[in-house]
Amino acid sequence: MSLPNTSLSARKPAPIHRLDESVVNRIAAGEIIQRPSNALKELIENSLDAGATSITIAVKDGGLKLLQIQDNGHGIRKEDLAIVCERHTTSKLKVYEDLSTIQTYGFRGEALASISHVSHLTITTKQADSECAYRARYSDGHLMQEKPGGSSNPEPCAGNNGTIITAEDLFYNISSRKSALKNARNEYNSIFEVASRYAIHNSGVAFTCRKMDSVKADLNTQQGASVVNNIRQVFGFNAAECLVKVEHEDASTGAAFTGLVSNAAHIMHKSIFLLFINHRLVDNSQIKQAVETLYGSVMPKGSRPFVYLDLRIKPENVDVNVHPTKREVRFLHEDTIIGSI
Repeated sequence: MSLPNTSLSARKPAPIHRLDESVVNRIAAGEIIQRPSNALKELIENSLDAGATSITIAVKDGGLKLLQIQDNGHGIRKEDLAIVCERHTTSKLKVYEDLSTIQTYGFRGEALASISHVSHLTITTKQADSECAYRARYSDGHLMQEKPGGSSNPEPCAGNNGTIITAEDLFYNISSRKSALKNARNEYNSIFEVASRYAIHNSGVAFTCRKMDSVKADLNTQQGASVVNNIRQVFGFNAAECLVKVEHEDASTGAAFTGLVSNAAHIMHKSIFLLFINHRLVDNSQIKQAVETLYGSVMPKGSRPFVYLDLRIKPENVDVNVHPTKREVRFLHEDTIIGSI
């Protein structure tokens, strides 16, 4: 007696169907907002794009219970609150070709939309010429009622110039992701790392970061403090005192960089590498490996370097749209630029 053929090739193909929009949006949100620190990075960049000179971050349970950022930027127009959390709504570009000259952090219009699909999101914002602030709550990219039976329209309220964005119960609807991120200490450390690196790079902006249940802030930089002072606050006196300033401009590529790096005699057991390309915090394994290889030939055995690099490349030579979280970028003349560094 022959057995029924149950191989994959014998099965009828399942019909192709269009995914529901809510499923598509949640999948996309999970790619962009992988953990609370990803959400914070997007929100910090929004604040900087808004011209903020003061950014305050508050965190509860590693950002999973609450992640809040307050800035004193130019705020959001009341008229824009209706669509600000919809996917692909942005003030940064209009046509694809604008990407070649983009100089803002944001451009895809996905950050707030993604956060609203995986948390309970509230935005309170006020512009300088507005008589009052407006508060709006969002779910799945759309305005929602603050109370059952009430209106979903933004409500007038008291507030200072700028914007407060509060994301509560992050990943409440993605149980597997929330379970994987159950270590609140690790998540807070990742949040602090993102905030402190942007504080170091943006010395003209005051940054504060603290846990909700703590009176004292873990990060508290002052507006106008030098990059070295901010490094000292974050990484300590020893790291800051060994730094040497470097700078270079490559006429052939139009690229230039400035930075602060540890001298050859410095002894540190953990490598610290901060790379900003066109003011965006990014990873680049080729640059990091090249720098660490060079240091390995001159530093004491077992010691690791501190490197902060501010690399500026012509916008038309950089592709910022190669990674969902914009953590990586691609650029022309990579070998030449790495050789210069």
